[in-house]
Amino acid sequence: MPEPAVFSPRSKAPTVAVVDDDEAVREALGNLLMSMGLEVQSFGSAEDFLASPHRNSVACLVSDVQLPGMSGLELQRLIVSEGNAPPIILITAFSRDHVRRQAEQQGAVALLAKPFDGRRMVECIHRALQP
Repeated sequence: MPEPAVFSPRSKAPTVAVVDDDEAVREALGNLLMSMGLEVQSFGSAEDFLASPHRNSVACLVSDVQLPGMSGLELQRLIVSEGNAPPIILITAFSRDHVRRQAEQQGAVALLAKPFDGRRMVECIHRALQP
């Protein structure tokens, strides 16, 4: 497993937004990210994230593909079309080739199939947060 990110106590840790309608996934992923020294903002839907004052200040977005209302792919498309999108990692329980292609074409850092290995998520977060 890669070494956890180390953030200076004098600097604010990057914030990662987690968008998933499954509370257990949000909690587990939030705990993993906080163990890396990251700030976490969790949302149950794409619409909740879009309405958040934190929307434009996240360093990375982790979103489920299957969400009620706006899907994770639609959220990705919208954020990318607005410009200055943070790195995006998509997660899904239903990995399909067309979903992977669409995610990659829109610039996703990764599309991880649930259940994913925590080490793989840590690697993706490290890659997403590299300057």
